[in-house]
Amino acid sequence: MSSWKRRALSALVSSCLFAGGSAWSASSSQEAPATAAHGKTVVLVHGFFADAGCWNAVIRLLQSAGVHVVAVENPLSSLEGDAEATRRVIDAQAGPVVLVGHSWGGAVITQAGANPKVSSLVYVAAFAPDQGMSVDNLIASLPPAPWLAALKQDDAGNLSLTESGYLTYFAPDVPVREARMLSAEQGATFAGTLDQPVSQVAWRSKPSWYVLAENDQMIAPDLQRSMSARMNAHVVPVRSSHVVMISHPEIVAAVILEAALRR
Repeated sequence: MSSWKRRALSALVSSCLFAGGSAWSASSSQEAPATAAHGKTVVLVHGFFADAGCWNAVIRLLQSAGVHVVAVENPLSSLEGDAEATRRVIDAQAGPVVLVGHSWGGAVITQAGANPKVSSLVYVAAFAPDQGMSVDNLIASLPPAPWLAALKQDDAGNLSLTESGYLTYFAPDVPVREARMLSAEQGATFAGTLDQPVSQVAWRSKPSWYVLAENDQMIAPDLQRSMSARMNAHVVPVRSSHVVMISHPEIVAAVILEAALRR
């Protein structure tokens, strides 16, 4: 484990054990997490079949570490629509931003992360397209994923997952009661977003981290490996389903804090 990761985990665990940061004092040999994050704001971007609430466990951990956090509520209507919603949140922050994206949110932060306020990027089981690439381009060479059979489409072209598909493919390592609630809260995703290419590639100029979900049934782990390798990202593999921020929030929060600690 890198020194950065040890520092991030230590800060995160300490701040969670002593809520509100009361355990930190001037005599401590380690920086308080709020100071160590260098005044950065963490901006969280959700993906398909989810909403901003999917980050709740990660938000609690980061806030306990003294980090300012904002979650974007994506309209899931188009790449540019989601990128613009993210840019508005970035622009509203007073200082540097660590931009975090899950799933489709990876395409969004790739597009929106070119903003000069963004200091680093964290991809969480996320798509990371290159210049001119869409999600459809990324998955074109792969065999059809089983979860595609669990899709529903309404008359407006919006996609959602059936409850059984959600429990089987999207969040199989989350308690069933919680996964059913997440399924009920999922945002409808416009099908046309899948073939919309990115025109800006933030990871080419910003330091990037990638939380790789090794048991993911939504975005193939091999695809995650190839995308993160192309990005030259700091990769953190986790034995998790697609919703690693829900089933392993402490790891995701630690990786985000590591990105925030990096000057």
